[in-house]
Amino acid sequence: MQYKTLGRTGIKVSEICLGTMTWGTQNSEIEAHEQMDYARDQGVNFLDTAELYPVTPAGPETRGLTEDYIGTWLKARANRDKVVVATKVAGPGRSYIRQGTPAGPKTMREALETSLKRLQTDYVDLYQMHWPNRGHYHFRQAWTYTPSKQDKTAVADDLHAILQTLGDFVKEGKVRAVGLSNDTAWGAMKMLDLAEKHGLPRIASIQNEYNFLYRAFDLDLAEVSHHEDIGLLAYSPLAAGLTTGKYLDGARPQGSRLTINDDLGGRYTQYQNAAVAAYVKLAATHRLDPAQMQLAFSLTRPFMTSVITGATSMAQLKTNIAAKDLVLSSDVLKGIGDLHKEFPAPI
Repeated sequence: MQYKTLGRTGIKVSEICLGTMTWGTQNSEIEAHEQMDYARDQGVNFLDTAELYPVTPAGPETRGLTEDYIGTWLKARANRDKVVVATKVAGPGRSYIRQGTPAGPKTMREALETSLKRLQTDYVDLYQMHWPNRGHYHFRQAWTYTPSKQDKTAVADDLHAILQTLGDFVKEGKVRAVGLSNDTAWGAMKMLDLAEKHGLPRIASIQNEYNFLYRAFDLDLAEVSHHEDIGLLAYSPLAAGLTTGKYLDGARPQGSRLTINDDLGGRYTQYQNAAVAAYVKLAATHRLDPAQMQLAFSLTRPFMTSVITGATSMAQLKTNIAAKDLVLSSDVLKGIGDLHKEFPAPI
């Protein structure tokens, strides 16, 4: 396992991060503990969760169970100092999370204190804004994204208040590092500017989607990452399972996410099938597992700090983590590049 530094924090994280968003719905507490045990044995020291999880499906009845399961594992294994734990505070729009209100000083403190209680720990290593208050182009919202309607002063004041609150958490020893998620190049740069001007915590990472079908990070955010040392924590690295090929031509394996979420968060469209089929064919041509080819490619990206991979079965988890040892040939990399030009934005 390779380890990378989280931004400029000095915190070392494994290049494979264990994603947890199925724990509490598709996975039981026992299964969650089994996954964490195996991941640790393989050198994974990085866990990513959120107050919102699980999300397969998300709802008020199960919200927080994922953090609960991590908390019982941390207590049972007595290994808190050996694990980097990341969690997130929800933004606006979920009626069952603080009545859907935007993130702010009061709600963020409430969220953090609740997460710490569930996780059975005194601190979080990385605390992330799950999505911005002002809106964004992630979650399949690129087609209706309208930043021209944002009030510049109001947005700047909001970001400053959020960063000040995160700064308070750091001073209190409850948070070691702070990060963004589902954010933009401007959002990251504005937060960096505010941090420098006001002596507040510097953003260490940004957690956005990245996979063969969604590669927006390759552009402006890659430049931000390079110059500002803000690495990507890539979520949905298999596009909710699409790039494994298991949903090709209308297939719906029993117990899979597609049987729970009928459009995979907007990813399951008429445009993705041809792209997925082409990537699966490329993998077969080179005798590669499609999931491992995807994950190994993501690990080659210069802006990548860690790839967040989750699983609902131990077999899937073992396959995914083993991608750390796969080195893609120049022919495979060329093939991926050619397909990206042919299918630049299928979801």
